[in-house]
Amino acid sequence: MPEQFGRQIAGFQLIQTKLVQMLGEITKTQLLLIQLGRLLERGEATPGMTAYAKLSATATAREVAATAREILGGNGILQDYEVMRHLCDIEGVYTYEGTHDINTLVVGREITGLRAFT
Repeated sequence: MPEQFGRQIAGFQLIQTKLVQMLGEITKTQLLLIQLGRLLERGEATPGMTAYAKLSATATAREVAATAREILGGNGILQDYEVMRHLCDIEGVYTYEGTHDINTLVVGREITGLRAFT
């Protein structure tokens, strides 16, 4: 565990707050994906549900990776901790999974019934 001022950084209140928030977001995303899997197995999932799961999961991964990099400060960009590699990897996923914006438009179409793109 990285240290700052002679103590493990996980012992600082602000760091623990960030860790709890990260865990909460990851847990919510896992529950969303479990539910989508159940709906897919029953043949009840819609394209909008799948698009929402993609955009939500990739946004959460991006946010959590950025927070992890932030927690490590300057060390977060070093190869020693690999956080920056994860952050770069998720940027690719965020972009190529139909892109975040296109998935958003798919969900918007499903909830409004109106196409915002052709």
